Amino acid sequence: MSGWIRIAGLGPGNEDLVTPEVSAALTEATDIVGYIPYVARVAERPGLTLHGSDNRVEIDRSQHALQMAAEGKRVVVVSSGDPGVFAMAAAVFEALENGPHEWRNIPIDVLPGITAMLAASARAGAPLGHDFCAINLSDNLKPWSLIEKRLRLAAQGDFAMAFYNPRSKSRPEGFVKTLEILREECEPERLILFARAVSRADEAIRISTLAEATPEMADMQTVVIVGSSLTRVIERDTAPIIYTPRFTSIGNQG
Repeated sequence: MSGWIRIAGLGPGNEDLVTPEVSAALTEATDIVGYIPYVARVAERPGLTLHGSDNRVEIDRSQHALQMAAEGKRVVVVSSGDPGVFAMAAAVFEALENGPHEWRNIPIDVLPGITAMLAASARAGAPLGHDFCAINLSDNLKPWSLIEKRLRLAAQGDFAMAFYNPRSKSRPEGFVKTLEILREECEPERLILFARAVSRADEAIRISTLAEATPEMADMQTVVIVGSSLTRVIERDTAPIIYTPRFTSIGNQG
């Protein structure tokens, strides 16, 4: 049996947002590897072995997947959202680059998924409708000084910004500092979207301004999207729409 690896994105949570390509890979797999809550989203069946592990052992997990594939198993490495956005694709390739040379001949495919920032943006409207960037606010793998530099430059460049991992119980101060930096660089009326558990039963969407935002509005299940200076709200009888125009000034369609 010829082994392979598929690095797959399971989307933001709702099964309807898992792509047919990913579903097909899960059907063909002999082994599923990933963080425990993501592996738990895959239905058990005869002939399938689930390998759930902690969220801080990405390289060990990747090495395990590569070794199993080298032994002829069909391995799907799962991430939430998209595997190439702050997720397992980079970890697998890091393990591949530093592993045995024979691993390099293993067939490996990355299967995209709907990442949290795109699901959140779509649910609220189109806050990422123009130039934007994504920043992981966790300082587990990079120093806070680098995060601060990127925050300031993104704000000065007037990008819309999507923040992953904004606030955890072990490092609640990071998002406090983030709001302080944004208040130094942006106007108080800058719009902020807090999108928690998008597409799941406990989904919560909240639109705030920079002046009104508090650290407690975010947790590790929240994607925070900060608009650019052009981002605006369309008020309606139902949920408001937040969007960033495609043009640098409203009415300029040239």
